[in-house]
Amino acid sequence: MTAFDGYPPVIENQHLTPALDTTALALRSVSVRRGDVLVLKGIDLAIPAGRITAIVGRSGVGKTTLVATLNGLIRPADGAVLAPGVGDLADPGALREHRRSTATIFQDHALIDRLSAIDNVLLGLADQRHPLSPLPWPEALRRRAAEALDEVGLLHRATARTATLSGGERQRVGVARALVRRPSLLLGDEPFASVDPALVRQMSAEFRTLAQRNGLTVVLVLHQLETARLLADRIVGLVDGRIAFDGAAEAFDAEAEAAIFPFPNTAKD
Repeated sequence: MTAFDGYPPVIENQHLTPALDTTALALRSVSVRRGDVLVLKGIDLAIPAGRITAIVGRSGVGKTTLVATLNGLIRPADGAVLAPGVGDLADPGALREHRRSTATIFQDHALIDRLSAIDNVLLGLADQRHPLSPLPWPEALRRRAAEALDEVGLLHRATARTATLSGGERQRVGVARALVRRPSLLLGDEPFASVDPALVRQMSAEFRTLAQRNGLTVVLVLHQLETARLLADRIVGLVDGRIAFDGAAEAFDAEAEAAIFPFPNTAKD
């Protein structure tokens, strides 16, 4: 257990600290500003390959900013984001290569309601054809999108307009759109937020199976601690832009929870 001045100690599980050859992504002393606000403060973090990592913490502590930093949407003010075999993401070439192997599931799924489920999934491959092309999607890519829908159990709804789908079905379309890219790194910002709580446990189990079957490295921002404990191999807890817990999900006990949620906070991330 280590501490930094004025903040809770960092609770660590040393058995979960990965070796360099099993690290999918690493942050080295990363600080991130949004305007004049320092949101992330000297983050050191290694994302283990082939594991599901949950990011938890109160609103406003930097969870969404951390995910945006992992996929290169936000550049650090200080420090470096490193992808083994790719390099420092400050390099434009390394960043392009990193993004090709990364997919993100958004909180609101970012779906287009007037399009069918399969057409929304195909948007995950938009970088593979000219955005103004009047031609239909190639058959090979449509087959790939159908396979992604089948993988999430939604092939029978492929031609349904997304506006007619339930919250759980929309979430599955969002997952399929990420999977169609065949990523090695999958990021998610509150992917279960719009799903009926009664379905979260079932969908968490299904999501874990999908990740294992596809050999994915997964990082998810999760609001529900129960879901984080159920779904993740590892939990990273943030307090005021710093890591206050980093360890196995089963080690996230009452002491760890108290360190991450020490006082009321109504700020927005």
